[in-house]
Amino acid sequence: MKFIVTGGAGFIGSAMIRFLIDETDHSVLNVDKLTYAGNLQSLTSISENPRYQFVNADICDADKMTEIVADFQPDKIMHLAAESHVDRSVDAPGEFIQTNIIGTFNVLNAARSYFESTSNKNFMFHHVSTDEVFGSLGDDGFFTEETSYDPRSPYSASKASSDHLVRAWGATYGLPVVITNCSNNYGHYQFPEKLIPLIIMNAFNEKPLPVYGDGSNIRDWLHVDDHARALYRVATEGKPGETYNIGGKNEKTNLEVVATICDLLEGVKPRASHSRYKDLITHVQDRPGHDFRYAIDTSKIERELGWKPQETFETGMARTVQWYLGNQTWCDAVSDGYSQTRLGLKSVN
Repeated sequence: MKFIVTGGAGFIGSAMIRFLIDETDHSVLNVDKLTYAGNLQSLTSISENPRYQFVNADICDADKMTEIVADFQPDKIMHLAAESHVDRSVDAPGEFIQTNIIGTFNVLNAARSYFESTSNKNFMFHHVSTDEVFGSLGDDGFFTEETSYDPRSPYSASKASSDHLVRAWGATYGLPVVITNCSNNYGHYQFPEKLIPLIIMNAFNEKPLPVYGDGSNIRDWLHVDDHARALYRVATEGKPGETYNIGGKNEKTNLEVVATICDLLEGVKPRASHSRYKDLITHVQDRPGHDFRYAIDTSKIERELGWKPQETFETGMARTVQWYLGNQTWCDAVSDGYSQTRLGLKSVN
């Protein structure tokens, strides 16, 4: 089959493309604007494969998206292109509205035009979203596919809006659509503004390890390779009109995550000063509106599509730390020119 992956130079998108090229016989067209978080070095291992193509394009360019979809004639569109950093959305919400809402609108229209002009019965529009659209959990309970939406940041509001657009295009125009909502991803090739790569790379460079507030906020962590396997299962076997939640079943406080990284580094790269990595932990001002807890109920995708995560938090984190240790060139390349100035505090001042 032929897959279009939007945002394929990003963290999850590149993992999806590597999976499709390495583990299947399908062809892939990567559509990416190459913003600060998009890096083609994440696809070096498959870039010369004849089944892979790349086009530098912005999903906010409606005419270009219509042209790309019509020319490539995909069986599946996996829509991952998005602005995704919550702190950035606090400072610059307009970028999130444009990319995540208007951009999704454009891709949906391109998909609809193509679908209505073809007899392709394999076609599916797969929208990749987040568990943040559901808001915040208390100490108990899990997000299910029936959980009401309660977005609490500009980022999650923009993703909730795009989810609703996808459902509307399915109901109104008969476009075959599926939606997935995932928990926090981690793994190799992740841009260092996100918690896990930021902590690893700061530790390498003997910099403070920032923890928001008291570090008690809880996230469910999903290895990006497990996520890619789940996304493929949904795109190829999911039922049109359905939503599937994807999680790693690894609930950890932010402080536990940072401590785990410190412990792993102690075993493979002790500090030259003989001090502990945990001594670098620094508690900083909390994020405004910081959701307390996310946790995913994965029973639907397990029951209906037979997917389960293969990585535990311990095995996945060990792999991740080792990968960053062995890929300093990539780390230096993506960090070049990247400012670690704290974002997302404008609303508090």
